[in-house]
Amino acid sequence: MKKALIISPYFPPSNAADMQRIRMSLPYFKEFGWEVEVVCVDEKHSEMVKDPLFSESIPKDIKIHIISAFSKKWTSKFGLGSLALRSMWFYRRKVNQLLKTTHFDLIYFSTTQFPITILGNYWKRKFGIPYVIDMQDPWHSNYYQDKPKDQRPAKYWFSYRLNKYLEPLAMKEVGGLVSVSEAYIKTLQERYFRIQNIPTAVITFGAFEKDFEIVDQQRSTLKPAFERKNENIHIVYVGRGGHDMENSSDLLFRGFKKGLVENSGLFQKIRFHFIGTSYAPAGKGKPTILPIAIKLGLSEYVDEQTDRIPFYQGIRTLLEADALLVPGSNDPQYTASKIYPYIMAKKPLLAIFNPLSNASKIIQDCNAGKVANITDPKKAIDDIYSFLLSLTNDIPKLNHTNWKVFKEFTAESMTRKQCDLFNKIIN
Repeated sequence: MKKALIISPYFPPSNAADMQRIRMSLPYFKEFGWEVEVVCVDEKHSEMVKDPLFSESIPKDIKIHIISAFSKKWTSKFGLGSLALRSMWFYRRKVNQLLKTTHFDLIYFSTTQFPITILGNYWKRKFGIPYVIDMQDPWHSNYYQDKPKDQRPAKYWFSYRLNKYLEPLAMKEVGGLVSVSEAYIKTLQERYFRIQNIPTAVITFGAFEKDFEIVDQQRSTLKPAFERKNENIHIVYVGRGGHDMENSSDLLFRGFKKGLVENSGLFQKIRFHFIGTSYAPAGKGKPTILPIAIKLGLSEYVDEQTDRIPFYQGIRTLLEADALLVPGSNDPQYTASKIYPYIMAKKPLLAIFNPLSNASKIIQDCNAGKVANITDPKKAIDDIYSFLLSLTNDIPKLNHTNWKVFKEFTAESMTRKQCDLFNKIIN
């Protein structure tokens, strides 16, 4: 049995999107010939919403090493608030101890706390162990360079320059790359010549049926994050917002407004709920979707809750909806990491994406919902109107997902692909 050490700063019970791949893969690594151990940061150093139910999805035999981090209360005074930077010294010390006493064939970084990955270079030189980086998002990116300051992430000036310096260090000795998008890998290969010939794999997040079993068992204690009123039709999105979703949100509301004009009696029953749209601490998030609805005079039909909610409450909320919505980013490389719960909820599904996004392809390949093309506004508005109109009739809404095709996207299948890449690297 080969052995991998997984570096994932965020870990259950923290509800961080970037730990989900590892959480969902843990039950299957042994099936494909790999034993794994995880090194994560103590949850007290995470500001993410916590969900204690996550523990029910983690196999009991997985060895988990918990490290500390410097307090954000003190480091933020120097502009060092990220968990990667606060935990780096502790990671270096703990993993050094592990590598001196235990044999590992591979180190696997699966996180969007990318600065921590520069330690892969250090461990490769010190211990000769190859490492893999999971590129769940772009790291050093020019996407926001031409955007107004109010649309850039907090501390963008500092993070842009830091990433530009650290990314080459991490890529210098990397043995393989996993990514949710082919575009991310191509960008890195164009930027760094030496990685053009290393093993790579495009592997999306997986669909994890265990999560729905947990929700079913806890249904009586998990409450939906929206309230049903009258005979309204409730359309729900649970996930981040942001200025990069402005186009898709605008198209959604224009398609809806067209319906209010042409079929007022039917469309007035529709209500949109956007939940957990900000990563800011509770009570401090700024709406990014509701302002678009306000501009179009649609505020009475739209509710945006910026505060994040626990993961399993999110699934419970999807199951309570009449239909589901996933607005996509302007960035064609964007992939929605939570697309699978939307499909598994077996509800009418509308996604508004750039056609180059792999999330768009997944939905279409599985026949799991309607995809409106963000690059063709006129047709997108018509498609959105048509989808919303279909929700207002009394015909039962059937789910037409091709579950045979969908099986390719399960967590088990995605774990096999990760292990295949691991094998190529160590061989």
